[in-house]
Amino acid sequence: MSAFFSKFIQHKAGLRILLACCFIIHSACSDDDAGFLPDIPEGTVVWAKTLGGSSDESARSLINTSDGGFAVFGFTSSTDGDIEGKTSVENDYWLLKFDASGELQWNKTYGGSADDRGQAVIQTSDGGFAITGYAMSDDGDASLNRGFHDNWVLKLDAQGNILWQRSFGFSGHDHSYDIVETDEGALLFIGFLDLTAARADGFEAKGVNLSRHGVGEFWCSKISASGELLWQSYFGGTNNDRAHAVTASPDGGFVLAGFTESTDFDISASRGSYDFWVIKLNADGSLVWEKSLGGSGIEIASDITANPGGGYVVTGHSFSSDGDVSRNSGEADIWVVKLSETGELLWENSFGGTAFDAAESISPARDGGFLISGTSRSAAADLQNAGENDLIALKIDASGNLLWQYTFGGSGVDLGFDLIESSDGGLLLTGELGPPGNPELNALGMTDLILMKIR
Repeated sequence: MSAFFSKFIQHKAGLRILLACCFIIHSACSDDDAGFLPDIPEGTVVWAKTLGGSSDESARSLINTSDGGFAVFGFTSSTDGDIEGKTSVENDYWLLKFDASGELQWNKTYGGSADDRGQAVIQTSDGGFAITGYAMSDDGDASLNRGFHDNWVLKLDAQGNILWQRSFGFSGHDHSYDIVETDEGALLFIGFLDLTAARADGFEAKGVNLSRHGVGEFWCSKISASGELLWQSYFGGTNNDRAHAVTASPDGGFVLAGFTESTDFDISASRGSYDFWVIKLNADGSLVWEKSLGGSGIEIASDITANPGGGYVVTGHSFSSDGDVSRNSGEADIWVVKLSETGELLWENSFGGTAFDAAESISPARDGGFLISGTSRSAAADLQNAGENDLIALKIDASGNLLWQYTFGGSGVDLGFDLIESSDGGLLLTGELGPPGNPELNALGMTDLILMKIR
């Protein structure tokens, strides 16, 4: 194990900025594994930047785009700085498009006069984008709101212009967190349904008995390429159940991951207080299998990815040290589980220090491993901490063994939300940087969107 300080060099208006970051390497890579950045030492922060205005910004989703660049999606309440064309001081969806070198090509906001928070972006097969989240507006770019937050889905062209937008929900809080495109060009988005409010509004799916299910449910909706509703379904028990992520399955179905507090109805084998809950659906939305994972404490699943070799890998955080969880290093640890195509647990592993550590995203790496981002409060021999919460990025191999981990932040609350491999073999990390920022990345406002390119 070795630790070293890497330097970030950014040229802008004739300025050279040096940024010291700590990168912890657990396993060195060979030159053959070095990707497409062979002249830059491993662990180097190639560039880093904050974007935003004088208020609050957060990035929640990061994707590569077909032109070799990438896009970042989240939300902003600013009306100045990097934000263009926004007049409301409430949160709006915020989409930013970058070229391969990290230069901002365009950015657009979407929303109205109320609270609208973007959560996930995908590039669709026609070269445009689909974005989802939850919104309260019924004006501006939005045409309808049925209560508090509704699922709000927008289809955009390649330049970020709105082609259509749709709102789905009832009088309660209905949130959408993730979206995928199907082979036929339809869209499926997931989140949670405030079932009590939906029942009061006349929603009769699975019967009208209020005791049939609880307050919050896994909720998924499938819409056509033009935004027309094809079907909706929900799953859960009598307590709180929320889906946070979805991935397509090879057979045309879908696999959802989140958490459950329930012990009944669709949940067959509860492990403890809150469990990872993973469900497999057919293409028509019918339940194929479900799996609860965890120990006697609290487990929250945040993301899921399909394993290229079959099965699924799920991550989040765990407070347990029993049941399915083999160890815990402190308060909460990052917890990763590998499931077979039928939901059987193949392996699990925990990562973190003595304080609170949680994962927000997982994505496949080209070499068969997985990239994980999140937040860390731990400070130990193999985990640096600059203040309260730091962004954390880590890589595991195909068997769940830790290869390296990296933390970045200032003295405030800094959160990592997504990490992917870029088209040139580097890594892209995004999230939010809280005040007062990092000494080399001064805060633009309250919380800023942070974006980093790492070798």
